[in-house]
Amino acid sequence: MPENTYQQQVLEFSTPQWKPEAILRQRCPQPILNTEHGVLFQGDCLEILKHIESESVDTVFADPPFNLGKHYGKKVNDSLGENEYLNWMHTWIAECERVLRPGGSLFIYNLPKWNIMLGPYLLERGLTFRHWIAVNIKMSMPINGRLYPSHYSLIYYSKGSKPKTFRKIRTPIETCRHCGGDIKDYGGHRSAMNPKGVNLTDVWNDIPPVRHWKFKSKKRQANQLSTKLLSRVIEISTRPGDIVLDPFGGSGTTFAVCEARHRYWIGIELENCDVIIERLTRGEISQHLNTDFIDDAN
Repeated sequence: MPENTYQQQVLEFSTPQWKPEAILRQRCPQPILNTEHGVLFQGDCLEILKHIESESVDTVFADPPFNLGKHYGKKVNDSLGENEYLNWMHTWIAECERVLRPGGSLFIYNLPKWNIMLGPYLLERGLTFRHWIAVNIKMSMPINGRLYPSHYSLIYYSKGSKPKTFRKIRTPIETCRHCGGDIKDYGGHRSAMNPKGVNLTDVWNDIPPVRHWKFKSKKRQANQLSTKLLSRVIEISTRPGDIVLDPFGGSGTTFAVCEARHRYWIGIELENCDVIIERLTRGEISQHLNTDFIDDAN
């Protein structure tokens, strides 16, 4: 197999000029940051989302607080009762569904406990279940009397019966880090495998935890997402020039990936946005290597 078969794709795109005013209503608050590809708002997503025109966004990615009692800042209450937390989730999900274009995609990253409870509500909103993606990251401690929780849940729904964009992703065949041999023989037909890689599955074992300072801001103590996870979500569900919304900006991972992959974006963050602004303007935080192959890139 050629040595460069799985090198990350680097493509040049020509996208139209970003005009956020076309999808933001007249009385929308002023963004705290404007870039060539996006706008960032500081405030409550329940308020900011009201200012986005209906059916104007191609993909929503949401990584809300998990209601584990963590300290994200003075403005975030991460210790709600179960019903109160779910009602809050339903409220912003309804707004996200409203702003999605027909066929648009919704991804919610959360604990399995919460995502499984969201299923009936998402169906009520007219969203169609696509996948339950298990993101295998061992970030927690074992819990007495329970199986060791080793994955986060990424649920994927589309607005309507089918997504308007679904791009095939291929990943390299897994190899042993010691001997270099294939971990799986894929039925003994290795020679018949597609040289571009294997079809992406709904279990993602290759998302690295963000532990090294090279990949995260020292100013944010809360967990930060891998750019590999976001680049995969964005490449599956959008094309260059599409619009991505993230109502929980966090450390700005979604926006950094959108900038690098020529997607337009709308971001919202309730707490201080300095970490996001520095990340997007200074370019000091690296992105994880992504060896995914996009099978329909042309």
